[in-house]
Amino acid sequence: MAELKCGVDNCTYNNDKCCCKGDIMVGGKSAQKEDDTCCDSFKQRSGDSASNSMNPCRTISIDCEAVKCVFNTNYKCYAEHVTAEKQHVLPLRKDKTASRGR
Repeated sequence: MAELKCGVDNCTYNNDKCCCKGDIMVGGKSAQKEDDTCCDSFKQRSGDSASNSMNPCRTISIDCEAVKCVFNTNYKCYAEHVTAEKQHVLPLRKDKTASRGR
């Protein structure tokens, strides 16, 4: 499981930079670079608080459609550290350059 730092303040699963969902799906089947990926598990927050039904966790299971990423094996992310950034677009950046050859 990866250590996930979430900087997407308007996601209902974000609680103190941690994801409360338990697992996420990274979209980007045709991604050529990190900015071409997105968090498909994003859910717009309604109101001022994160989801109270789940506890924040620093490590999380990540399913990933970005098949050209060097950290993707059989649609699972094996990066040690992942950061979700930017509202709405939500690209995920790995701790190293994550693109495989084109």
